[in-house]
Amino acid sequence: MAESADRDANRALRTRFDEMYGQYQRLRSGLDELQVKLAELRVTERSDDGQVTAVVGARGELISVEVSPAVFRDRDARELSRKITETVLRASTAAVTATRELVSGYLPPGSPSVEFLRTNDFGALLGRADAVLARGE
Repeated sequence: MAESADRDANRALRTRFDEMYGQYQRLRSGLDELQVKLAELRVTERSDDGQVTAVVGARGELISVEVSPAVFRDRDARELSRKITETVLRASTAAVTATRELVSGYLPPGSPSVEFLRTNDFGALLGRADAVLARGE
């Protein structure tokens, strides 16, 4: 009886291991693809009046700003600065969302990394490590 229970437990452990290893292989094989997609990710936003266009990368880093010649007719430097700043901030926010969605597609559901991308809460990212350290594992 005990031998049968051991075999069943081993079979269950082997099945779980195979599932986890399969997830790891999918994650690992997708990392190269993810890196390429992140490197290529560009988000473009335009000001409400279309006079300013900002392009940012996956991390929200500014790639380019284009200003329509029409903005120079107004000769209002403060207004132009405001338009540029607002447009770049909107583009950066959109890039963060796009990056989060892209990365979460490559991680297992419920992954602490996905939660961190959603909330920017380091506690979610480091929760497992903290729990292990607290138990002394």
